[in-house]
Amino acid sequence: MKGGFEGKRFLWTLSFYQQFFDVDTNAVLQRCLSAIFPKDNFLDVLEGNPDLYGPFWIATTVVVILFLTGSINAWLASRGDSYYGYDFKLLSGAAGLIYGYTLVIPFALWAALRWSGSEAANVLECWALYGYANVIWVPVALISWSPLDILNYVFVGVGLAVSGLFLARNLYPIIMTTPHQRAKLIFIIVLVLHAGLAIAIKVLFFAYVPIVLVSYEHANFVR
Repeated sequence: MKGGFEGKRFLWTLSFYQQFFDVDTNAVLQRCLSAIFPKDNFLDVLEGNPDLYGPFWIATTVVVILFLTGSINAWLASRGDSYYGYDFKLLSGAAGLIYGYTLVIPFALWAALRWSGSEAANVLECWALYGYANVIWVPVALISWSPLDILNYVFVGVGLAVSGLFLARNLYPIIMTTPHQRAKLIFIIVLVLHAGLAIAIKVLFFAYVPIVLVSYEHANFVR
């Protein structure tokens, strides 16, 4: 891995964290395209230099768009009520869901692989794989606010298929370096958890139900 942990780089030094963001814009864009239209193994695309810059900004973009389009979806569900009140729990929910999934699941996968005796991938590569897999949720979140619920199911389903196939294609060879029975279990868990992410996105942000309706009278009463 380029950069790695070479030399005397300690947790409290800037250079330690700088190595994880050692990538230019063109490389990030190329990695995003490779995640949506995979032609090569993504680890080959990384060229031994997995980064956290792209995954961080992709996750942040998804969080913001989920909040905005989820709010639009809820406003439409309220039939355009002018007294609709934003539920900022959507923002914290989106952050917890996306950041939590992108940080915890790859780390847990890496730990499970190491515990099983596999050293086929390091934790940065796992974070990069999951981070760039999120890029498909940017266009999906932008268009999944439709009042036609079946369309939202279709859009989220497309996001699940694209990101799921990307993860399956790149993680399968890595996971299969572990003992066979254990490998199958890990692979199934990875797919189930990823499906759970898609279901959570659909239910929490695009269920087309009103979230908070604040009437004019209630607002005056509170004042």
